[in-house]
Amino acid sequence: MKIRRVVAAYFSPTGNTEKLAKAMAEALGDTEGPPAEYIDFTLPDARCREYAFGQEDLLIIGLPVYAGRLPNKILPFVQQKLKGDGTISLPFVCYGNRAFDDGLSELVYEQKNAGFIPAGAAAFATQHAFATTLAQGRPDEADLEEAKAFALDVRQRLIAAGSGDGLAELPALHVDGNTPPGPYYRPKRMDGEPAVFLKAKPLVDPGKCVRCGTCARVCAMGSIDPSDVTSVPGICIKCQACVTHCPKDARYFDDPDFLSHREMLETNYTARKENRFWFAE
Repeated sequence: MKIRRVVAAYFSPTGNTEKLAKAMAEALGDTEGPPAEYIDFTLPDARCREYAFGQEDLLIIGLPVYAGRLPNKILPFVQQKLKGDGTISLPFVCYGNRAFDDGLSELVYEQKNAGFIPAGAAAFATQHAFATTLAQGRPDEADLEEAKAFALDVRQRLIAAGSGDGLAELPALHVDGNTPPGPYYRPKRMDGEPAVFLKAKPLVDPGKCVRCGTCARVCAMGSIDPSDVTSVPGICIKCQACVTHCPKDARYFDDPDFLSHREMLETNYTARKENRFWFAE
């Protein structure tokens, strides 16, 4: 087969999904000719336009898993704005060392519905967005090398599958998880009771904040007021972009259920999770 364009698209508030998407895209770009292209749909403006792909394109698409599913506020973009036309894709998800639940099966399902042919899929354990001691520092170099090897392995399988119309005859890709996906994972506190923090929003330490506006610029929902960064009038999806990227470590959450859930995760999910890969075969 001949792929004339490799594109990596990703939602990556804390940067981990971006690292993996770029590692795979660069590996394929080195073998397929033209440099890889990138679509970062982390910020709202990038999710306003539609992106179309053809049969000589290959799309790498990655998102983090939130509560065992794709982020519900980002799902409409995945469903409606990414359009394939028999386009080969490599969907993958990142999860914070607990579980990816139905996140990957949901992404594969949505890719098929949007005109893509998933040829392989992956689930990567990466540093948890708000329980940062979990999978700390991941993706590390070993993870990135696994991602590159996965992308190149899919490429070799596509070459073996033939070219032209033959690509449409690839076997269906089956991954772990339910299709359609089940309910979202319900967070728990340390005492095992449900942790309810949907309305929690990040706070600002006035002794540290220098009003640089970084938090407003990186907010995945555009919900922080750039003229007053202590104000968060919009929706907060707990992506932790503002916390992660604040140069002064001035943003934080103090919601009791949020903190208890974080403690529960850091207590019960410390064992290293291995990355997992699936192929259409």
